Amino acid sequence: MHKLPETGFLRVVDIVGKPATETEPGIPAIIPVCKSTWWAGVRSGLYPPPTRELGARITAWRVESIRALIEKASDREAS
Repeated sequence: MHKLPETGFLRVVDIVGKPATETEPGIPAIIPVCKSTWWAGVRSGLYPPPTRELGARITAWRVESIRALIEKASDREAS
């Protein structure tokens, strides 16, 4: 399981992951979907909206929002 920090921000690559290349290690996915599926989910309201708190050209999500999404999915699976 991917360990999330208590607070902070995540970029899309931190959420959906990235495969390893010859020069860079991979990033494991927190939510195992592709980028286009993630963005479609954001547009439809399935996934939380990003924040622009870090700057006009920086898209990120609060760790708290991603934790809430994971908890919501866990609750659905449990019931």
